[in-house]
Amino acid sequence: MDFNVYLPTRVLFGAGRLNGLHTQSLPGHKAMVVISDGKSARANGALTRTEEQLHMAGVETVLFDKVGANPLKTVVEEGAAFARANACDFVVALGGGSVMDAAKVMAMYAPQPGELWDYVAGATGKNKPLAHAPLPVVAITTTAGTGSEVDQWGVVTNPETHEKIGCGGMDSLFPVLAVVDAELMTTVPPKLTAYQGFDTLFHAVEGYISAFANPMSDMVQAASITRVGKYLARAVHKGDDMEARENMAFANTLSGWSMVTGSCTSEHSMEHALSAYHPGLPHGAGLIMISKAYFTHFINKHACDGRFVELAQMLGMTEAKEPMDFIKALGKLQKDCGVDNLKMSDYGIKKEECMLLAQNARATMGGLFACDRVPLTDEECAAIYEKSYC
Repeated sequence: MDFNVYLPTRVLFGAGRLNGLHTQSLPGHKAMVVISDGKSARANGALTRTEEQLHMAGVETVLFDKVGANPLKTVVEEGAAFARANACDFVVALGGGSVMDAAKVMAMYAPQPGELWDYVAGATGKNKPLAHAPLPVVAITTTAGTGSEVDQWGVVTNPETHEKIGCGGMDSLFPVLAVVDAELMTTVPPKLTAYQGFDTLFHAVEGYISAFANPMSDMVQAASITRVGKYLARAVHKGDDMEARENMAFANTLSGWSMVTGSCTSEHSMEHALSAYHPGLPHGAGLIMISKAYFTHFINKHACDGRFVELAQMLGMTEAKEPMDFIKALGKLQKDCGVDNLKMSDYGIKKEECMLLAQNARATMGGLFACDRVPLTDEECAAIYEKSYC
């Protein structure tokens, strides 16, 4: 029954809640607003609305608009330098998981001396303690994918070392305020809605079968998984379905709390290795590709038979009685969302890379392997990649 919970982020949840940002107590007077290098935040009006709200609150803003789908070390370093040069005293992340991850690491690194990788763990990082407190972060999520608006981590890719790694983890990196407004999510294309929705799902599913599952994480994860099972396909096929979008937005925030109250497992380490070597691969797509083989492995190991039956029931298979029913329910949801035919080869991944990827996953994010209920060897990890290839 032991657990340790700290959820300090104030969350403004609901359609239209961005309109009330100016009424909140904001953590500074000059904000670096971070968006992606694409057009969506400008085209859908989210950037204009956010800047207007900040200006109404008396906050001066500068814009950093260079974050890609898998945030790069060089871009995060550039963003931190931009914040320093403009004397910003807090950071506003406006976008999906990549933007929020990058913005949090920019906020962490901006006040520090030295190099970014001085403060990162993994294979090549020096894992030094921070010299100064991070800048405060306000997170405004425009997608339902990562839950990054309520956790204290950011994921950054170092292409020189092929490391895609979680950075941060300290209490001071929790966003002070999160805005979760489903109105900002209605223009996300169907394919990306599906990829993001499965990222949400796997955060919660991994947490539910993790060795560190506890009563608090179970509650959060069950609420997230049930909503994904009921509403994701609707959000994929009808983007302006506000009931579906709001429920997926809630599932997403819950999946962030899943990582705070519990933990992901090695599935996330394995996907990070995939997209570290193949940065064109969307994170959610990579998770989908390996998911059936990954969870089948642990079902065959009888890691937690009863929990897999419960997961199938959460996804809508009320009659589920066997652990493999979860794989059936998962496959049906992937088919309903049109993502059941994803292939590794579509992104240039080669079968002969499997052991290299397995070793990278452990070297870069080995901590998540410790969260598995049954130990996963490099050979078994490579075999999961191989089974996922076709």
